[in-house]
Amino acid sequence: MSSISDADIAFAIDLLSDLGPITNRKMFGGICLYYDGTVFSLVSSDGTIYLKTKGSLANALADDGGTQFHNMPYWSLPDQAREDPTLACELGRRALSDLRD
Repeated sequence: MSSISDADIAFAIDLLSDLGPITNRKMFGGICLYYDGTVFSLVSSDGTIYLKTKGSLANALADDGGTQFHNMPYWSLPDQAREDPTLACELGRRALSDLRD
């Protein structure tokens, strides 16, 4: 199993930094990202950023070409969100809102 690079960790945290203070924990070769104690994202060992989603956001990410992380409720960010921190944070906020409902 390969391990996530420090550059991929830094990229994901920087991309989502406008959400507020994000913490992380390495797990299974990747990392989980937490906001206010809630896991809302994971970054796989290959650097793919996934949001923990359900309902309409999961469907929207799938429709945008997102891939599911195994059979878990995590869907990859669309390519355009990886290049646009505003869009990435908007999707992150939606994921956090859905998780708290």
